[in-house]
Amino acid sequence: MTTLHRRAFLGLTGAAGAGLAAAIAGFSAAPAWADPALVDEPFTLGVASGDPLPDGVVLWTRLAPDPLAVDGSGGMPPRVVEVNWQVAEDERFSEVVRAGAAHATPELGHSVHVEVTGLRPDREYFYRFRVGRYLSPVGRTRTAPAYGADPRQLAFAFVSCQNLPAGHFTAYRHLAEEDLDLVLHLGDYIYEGPGTSAIGRPHLPATEIFSLADYRIRHAQYKTDPDLQLAHARFPWAVTWDDHEVENNYADGTSEDAKQSEESFLLRRAQAYQVYYEHMPLRRASIPQGPDMRLYRRLRYGNLAQFDILDGRQYRSDQVPTGMDDPSRTMLGTAQEQWLLDGLSASRARWNVLGNQTVMTEADRDPGPGKQLGNDNWNGYAAARQRLFDGVVERGVQNMVVVTGDAHCSMVSDLKQNFDDQSSRTVGVEFLGTSITSGGNGAEMDTRGREWLASNPHMRFYNGRRGYVRCLLDHDRFRTDYRVVPYVTEPGAPVSTRASFVVENGRPGVQIDAA
Repeated sequence: MTTLHRRAFLGLTGAAGAGLAAAIAGFSAAPAWADPALVDEPFTLGVASGDPLPDGVVLWTRLAPDPLAVDGSGGMPPRVVEVNWQVAEDERFSEVVRAGAAHATPELGHSVHVEVTGLRPDREYFYRFRVGRYLSPVGRTRTAPAYGADPRQLAFAFVSCQNLPAGHFTAYRHLAEEDLDLVLHLGDYIYEGPGTSAIGRPHLPATEIFSLADYRIRHAQYKTDPDLQLAHARFPWAVTWDDHEVENNYADGTSEDAKQSEESFLLRRAQAYQVYYEHMPLRRASIPQGPDMRLYRRLRYGNLAQFDILDGRQYRSDQVPTGMDDPSRTMLGTAQEQWLLDGLSASRARWNVLGNQTVMTEADRDPGPGKQLGNDNWNGYAAARQRLFDGVVERGVQNMVVVTGDAHCSMVSDLKQNFDDQSSRTVGVEFLGTSITSGGNGAEMDTRGREWLASNPHMRFYNGRRGYVRCLLDHDRFRTDYRVVPYVTEPGAPVSTRASFVVENGRPGVQIDAA
């Protein structure tokens, strides 16, 4: 586990770290811009909202008149800019219910995070920002139901893995047309590699990214996509990361590059984490402290659903080729693991939903008596998975549904307490969602899918197309629809429902919905 704490990090980064600390505390070394005379539209990255509570949400934007400026500034001068915001009950803003001003500072990339309170539970609201003569696009959001409320139903979708050079974000255009209360993003919001593109969407900068400026440009490039902007503006999101927001397959303070020291990697991680925060609708509780950032958290939707948003990357043990079942290995870290089990034990929700990064079910690719398992997902942390499953059984947790990203395919699985004994208890269900674009167009079936279905009797479905997953919950059923597009290498693909599944309240395991 990383031991480079905030004080040591500030010592390593000097003035830059001190400047960030001041910005986090609400101060800036930069002068104020009393009357900002911007000559270009500053809201090029759109607007977003996130982490809804019964009385409020987070509102986000970032000022960037030149979003791809090579210095990562977004085309903004090194000055503090006042940004006005409004929340209304109608799209025309004739009924403004909350308003105020926030300060966009150069230390945090001129990003704005407004934690609005005083709203009514389970209500639709509209919001916008203003700087000088410029108005932002209007965003739509929704608060969560009151604690203890008993909502009739809840609709959400989950997504992951949006590699910009690999395809068009058409799935987001279709997602924006859904009727949803929430969107979960389960990781790989950006990709850190050079990313040449056969469809004319190469990464900027055109190299692997390492610096603060690099990460800002890359995030800004993704945020300029109109389909992604539309989906952000339409619904509140709850986000978490996987690996590519920093570096492929990193583990805690360990880089994939064996030649990179922990100190050097943590400096890179600190910059990547800061820029991730700058570009997401996250609360102050997630402000990074050097190379550390608290991202795991819990959202409640009355007595109907509890969402436990996990961080399976920052605290994990390093990947190993053998000894993956060593009980000392951890996926979530001791504190988060205890937080999760305690939260599940105390939950009064009908459905307990885990927002999870990597495949949790046993995913053996060897159809023979041996096992061929990946080591970057929960299969490489078998003892940690067993602790979770045993804890769920011991604490009597009901209706656990795990929603997962990362693998660039769709898969449905019953989660067995003992995967070697298919008659053992089913502790939950995993719905693995495909990528937005990563992996290109994909296919109905591929080699991995055939191997998985042949070797894992607890798996019920596999598909290799791109898209998103839509979920509808009520008191009796958790329905999941796999929404797929036939291609991403050209724009304009239609969307269809490839398959639907149902989990019934109090009945462990998944059923195919033929309706």
